[in-house]
Amino acid sequence: MSTEPSTTERSTALSVVVPMYNEEDALPALVGRLRPALDAMDLAYEVVAVDDGSKDRTAELLAEFQVKWPELRIVRLRGNSGHQAALTAGLHSALGAYVVSIDADLQDPPEKIPEMLDLARADGLDIVYGVRADRSTDTGFKRRTAGAYYWLVRRLVGKQVPAQAGDFRLLSRAAVEAVKSIPDQQRVYRLLVPWLGFPSGQVAYHREERVAGETKYPLSKMIRLGVDSIINFSAAPLRLATWLGVASFVGCLLMVGVTLAIYLTGKTVPGWTSLFIVMLFLGGVQLICVGLLGEYIGRIYTAVQRRPTFFVGYDSGGKTEREGDPSDPKA
Repeated sequence: MSTEPSTTERSTALSVVVPMYNEEDALPALVGRLRPALDAMDLAYEVVAVDDGSKDRTAELLAEFQVKWPELRIVRLRGNSGHQAALTAGLHSALGAYVVSIDADLQDPPEKIPEMLDLARADGLDIVYGVRADRSTDTGFKRRTAGAYYWLVRRLVGKQVPAQAGDFRLLSRAAVEAVKSIPDQQRVYRLLVPWLGFPSGQVAYHREERVAGETKYPLSKMIRLGVDSIINFSAAPLRLATWLGVASFVGCLLMVGVTLAIYLTGKTVPGWTSLFIVMLFLGGVQLICVGLLGEYIGRIYTAVQRRPTFFVGYDSGGKTEREGDPSDPKA
């Protein structure tokens, strides 16, 4: 079978990937701002809308918009696979020489896409990050937790991670192919893309309020994202377990010294309290260390299984019934 790219693939200059889950309320506003911004660029483009198993009228509305917007391409996943998996499906489907990822809630302005593309072309960049220069529309809790997240990952993973950069970014075709070749299954793109080390730039913007609907990143998912970010990209938790073990060993030695000193002075008394505290301390440290080891072993087990992270049930671009497994080069 020939591996030559199709005419459509060769001619598509820009792909915009939009993961969405239950976004029926936001879709009209998204189309109303995204289409004019892209039409004004005067280039061949496609919008890859990845429906991540929505339960509302998202799929129906996408089909209605596609009738009057031929550049809109619909990729529908079999079930809800998560934001990062939906983003992976979009990157695997995108045909453009440059690929922009953006969320459907319009907190990241689509009007910045031309500026990102111009910067990439002018400076020969493979990556352009959309950086949130102003988050005043977010709640105080959201700003504090986001600040803590970026502070932590930049110290554990490295300074190459841009502060306040989410999933609004532009990638060249070379960067997209590099990302697709990485066998990670539990992907965190805001850390994975900087890890590539490709030439990059930034475009600052004002983060807007969500146009409609509810956030798809409640506190539980934010915590999960933080855990994935730290464990997938750093061995610091394992080193923490080692240092906890050292601390507990030193503590035990001190307790032995105190016990011997009391014994030598002849003031020995039943020491059930201190013994009970030491046992609780050692048990807690051991459980923490076992839990950390379990997290890493569990991820190794998942990687070895090589199970697809998503299944594409429908692609209006012509590909259907395919599985998406980042760890499988044939996917």
